[in-house]
Amino acid sequence: MSKLQSEALREAISVIKNDSAEKKRKFSETIELQIGLKNYDPQKDKRFSGSVRLPHIPRPKMKICMLGDAQHVEEAEKIGLEYMDVESLKKLNKNKKLVKKLAKKYHAFLASESVIKQIPRLLGPGLNKAGKFPTLVTHQESLESKVNETKATIKFQLKKVLCMGVAVGNCDMDEKQIFQNVQMSVNFLVSLLKKNWQNVRCLYLKSTMGKTQRFLSFATSRTPLSFQFLIFFLHQLNPTSFTGKTCRP
Repeated sequence: MSKLQSEALREAISVIKNDSAEKKRKFSETIELQIGLKNYDPQKDKRFSGSVRLPHIPRPKMKICMLGDAQHVEEAEKIGLEYMDVESLKKLNKNKKLVKKLAKKYHAFLASESVIKQIPRLLGPGLNKAGKFPTLVTHQESLESKVNETKATIKFQLKKVLCMGVAVGNCDMDEKQIFQNVQMSVNFLVSLLKKNWQNVRCLYLKSTMGKTQRFLSFATSRTPLSFQFLIFFLHQLNPTSFTGKTCRP
């Protein structure tokens, strides 16, 4: 049985939307779902990973690159999709810094069947380590449809700490669309957890420039999740500077 509190979620979405309308930005703010977990040991328990396609695209301007053969390169040009052919990939020469730079430049990658087989040889493990190994596109599929599918797909992956964040919408979407995206995201995440809702500590929503809005919590601690996300990112930059194993919102 779902423990997602619909009214609390709707209120959080409404606050974010109203705040965004009052303080108009020159860009569309992304809305992120922030999750705090509990009763999980990343060192011992299996680190889950899973992707789900949302009903509405959370980031329309998501940057995608096609690693394509001649046919897919031609199709990419027609729809204005950035691309790289095999010759361009060869020029990177498996240089770790260049591959890392490529991985940072795009949110996701697509690849032709003939190209995806060559990725390990051409680029090494860089894209895979960044969690951005390309999604296969066949010539029987519409490239444009595959791009939209990729933009609508989010990924949950447990790493070293018990908190994570994924984009689930933007402030240009209506409240119903945001609600549907969050609802599907949360229910999918819960299905990945070993004890389902018993592993959920708290759930927050946050727009790019807005305040964090909590809509579910099973914790008594007052430490804000946003602060813990700061600690998380600092830990990723310099793991030896922090000793905490979990994010405790």
